[in-house]
Amino acid sequence: MSKLRIVIALGGNALQRDGEVTAEAQKSVAEQVGKTIAKLSSKYDIIIAHGNGPQVGNILIHEEVAATPSAPAMPLETAVAMSQGQIGYWLSQAIDNAFTREKRHKQVASIVTQVIVDRNDPAFRNPSKPIGQFYDAQEALKLTKSKGWQMREDAGRGYRRVVPSPKPIDIVEKKQILTLVEAGVIVIAVGGGGIPVIQTKILKTLKGVDAVIDKDLAAEKLAELVKADMFVSVTAVPNAYINYGEPEQLALGMLSVKEVEKYIEAGHFGAGSMLPKIQAITQFARKKKVGIIASPDNLELALARRAGTIVQ
Repeated sequence: MSKLRIVIALGGNALQRDGEVTAEAQKSVAEQVGKTIAKLSSKYDIIIAHGNGPQVGNILIHEEVAATPSAPAMPLETAVAMSQGQIGYWLSQAIDNAFTREKRHKQVASIVTQVIVDRNDPAFRNPSKPIGQFYDAQEALKLTKSKGWQMREDAGRGYRRVVPSPKPIDIVEKKQILTLVEAGVIVIAVGGGGIPVIQTKILKTLKGVDAVIDKDLAAEKLAELVKADMFVSVTAVPNAYINYGEPEQLALGMLSVKEVEKYIEAGHFGAGSMLPKIQAITQFARKKKVGIIASPDNLELALARRAGTIVQ
């Protein structure tokens, strides 16, 4: 009997505990993730996607602070690629180590992944995703003039660069990823939502663009393309909630697509937090599949449909 195929999307913050940002601290958390993935692999074929918000933010800060005329800062799309290599390395090594300790063997591969976006996506006309470090008003104005960055005040903490967040429409390496999955390899892909690329009009060649693709939407696209049975967005809370943070807060369990759509229309989910996760799992569920939101601690139970928010 063939195993169920699942895509697990880990948040970029999933590798950070108590705000610790050193490589060793994040590798330590990755070790715990590796143990979980190794355990689940006996029941499921697994593809892992992951966020990169904190990590790519730190890479950008390093690039901007250390930039010189002879060693200029790398562009955002290249920083996304750097974060894919960094996190992919941590996760693949952690999973490998978990198998070694269990005296089992299963191949793991991390794929530097390009995700195609539409050059005419409205997001390019309205950049909204804050990235990088904070600046005061004078510094922000200087960067707008010198680099052409769009800057926006962020919750009273200062000004940050904002970039487009276009929707993913295809994955360049989809055939390679599917080949590995069908060969029984645990694959790590579309890290940080993927490296955003557009296709040129005439030759259809690829070109990187400075943008950030939502991790959950990219992971859902990956789940579609690898013909997954279930798509799981792993986050800090065990469920999605309505009336979150209020006395009448209610955890959502098993839901239909229509029920979730009503909650979305009522504005129950935060645009920068739970909304993209809910949208992604609902979009996947529309394909007559199963979309799940779960925390790391209840992931195994959620896959058995005994915990988490489940849309089908």
